[in-house]
Amino acid sequence: MLTDTHTHMNNEAFDEDCDEAIQRAWDNGVTRIVNVGFNRETIPSSIELAEKYDFIWTTVGWHPTDAIDMRPGDLEWIEELCKHEKVVAIGEIGLDYHWDTSPKDVQARVFREQIRLARKVGLPIVIHNREAHQDIVNILKEEKAAEVGGIMHCYSGSWETAKQCLDMNFHISFGGPITFKNAKQPKEVLKQVPLDRLLIETDAPYLTPHPFRGKRNETSYVRLVAEAAAELRGMSLEELAKVTTDNAVRLLGLK
Repeated sequence: MLTDTHTHMNNEAFDEDCDEAIQRAWDNGVTRIVNVGFNRETIPSSIELAEKYDFIWTTVGWHPTDAIDMRPGDLEWIEELCKHEKVVAIGEIGLDYHWDTSPKDVQARVFREQIRLARKVGLPIVIHNREAHQDIVNILKEEKAAEVGGIMHCYSGSWETAKQCLDMNFHISFGGPITFKNAKQPKEVLKQVPLDRLLIETDAPYLTPHPFRGKRNETSYVRLVAEAAAELRGMSLEELAKVTTDNAVRLLGLK
C-alpha cells in the first residue's frame, strides 16, 4: 500500500511505455499516485492520466522555471481546473534559483499569486524549492500559506528550515536522494520529521534511487525510497508504507 506523492508519468520519457510503467507501479504495491502538472503543456496531459486511472490524481500549477511564460488568464484557468474531482493540490509551485530561466521577481510574483489562489479554493500546495530556502519560507509566511499547508517536495534543506515548514502546516516529502550514500542532510532530516508529516515520492523520471541511479526513474521505484526511509526510521516497510499513505490520504483527500 505505497503512495507516490510526486511523479511525472506524463513526461516524454514515458512516451513509449507509460501504461506499462504504471502497471509496474501497481504490481509493486503502489496503490495511489499523484501526478504533477506544472505548465501549459503538462497540466492537460496530467489531468488526462488521472481521468484514465482510478488510482491516479493530479496537481495543477505553474513551475517557477516556467514563470516567465505565464500569461494573463492562466491563473484563472488553473482556478477553473481546481474544480475537477481528480485535482488535489496546486503545484508544483515555488522558487528555483539554480536554473536561470525566469527572473527572481517574476518567480516570486507567480508563487505568491498561486498561494493566494490556493487559499481561495481551499487546496494544499506542493512546493518546489531549489537553492531558495529562506525566500521560500519568507513568502510562505507572508502569504499565510499555513491556512492550506501542503508538501515540501523532495526536501533537501536543513532541519531548521524543515521545522519552520512544519510549523506552517506542511508535510515533508523525500525521494531518491535518501538512497544516495553522500546525501547526509536529507537522511538526518528524515529521521526527525514527525511520522504524521512524512511523505515519500519519486519525482520520476528524475532523481532515480540507488541502485538504478543514472537511469530513468519511474513510480514503481517508490518502493526503494520507502525501504530506505523505513531503515532510517527503524520501521518495517509495511509500517512506513501505511504511515506515509495515511498521511497522503488525509492531506490530499485521496480515496
